[in-house]
Amino acid sequence: MENKVILEIKNYSKTYGEGKKAADNVSLKVMSGDIYGFIGHNGAGKSTTIRAVVGVLDFEEGEILIDGHSVKKEPMECKKVTAYIPDNPDLYESLTGIQYLNFIADVFEIGTKEREESIKKYADAFEITESLGDTINSYSHGMKQKLAIISALIHDPKLLVLDEPFVGLDPKASFILKGIMRDMCSKGTAIFFSTHVLDVAEKLCNKVAMIKKGRIIASGTMDELTEGHSLEEAFLEVESEK
Repeated sequence: MENKVILEIKNYSKTYGEGKKAADNVSLKVMSGDIYGFIGHNGAGKSTTIRAVVGVLDFEEGEILIDGHSVKKEPMECKKVTAYIPDNPDLYESLTGIQYLNFIADVFEIGTKEREESIKKYADAFEITESLGDTINSYSHGMKQKLAIISALIHDPKLLVLDEPFVGLDPKASFILKGIMRDMCSKGTAIFFSTHVLDVAEKLCNKVAMIKKGRIIASGTMDELTEGHSLEEAFLEVESEK
């Protein structure tokens, strides 16, 4: 399987109105088959960077490329191959679960047979098949999160971007999602996700970038960054030096 760059962030910076730099000269590459963890404290710049990657947040400095296409100049080409799961899913709550999934499948022009197979596979895995006929406003937060995850997976993205994906999921759903992420990467999908749950990142990721006050303070393979220590120890040591 060819190992190619799926996501490249080059010298990305984002400054908010009061002059505060939420992201400061961020650069990294996520290859096909990577599970790339983006770690840092709340307010470090993780969500700001992720929202720029998926086209939700405009930016002035730097460049972001997805599968060779510019997020700024070719947003539709980027969105065709990207799936995004935000930390707090905002769904169309008046729709039923199955209506929402069919709407997403329509957006990505997925055929009937393919969508039915994907929806069944993932809805069964996350144990929400029986609730798909209910309106989303009746769902718990965890069920909404599961529905958002399924909607992100049904078009088989080249790049899967997740913002704190395990917060709010029950242990079984977290375990299932980790298995799906590993399976997707074995088939060449690139995954880029933020988390502050470092033991999850350590077990799941092959590469990590650490961010503090908008700047990348360390990045590399898990082995390079930990060198026999836990990721938590490595993060605290690097953070205290910067």
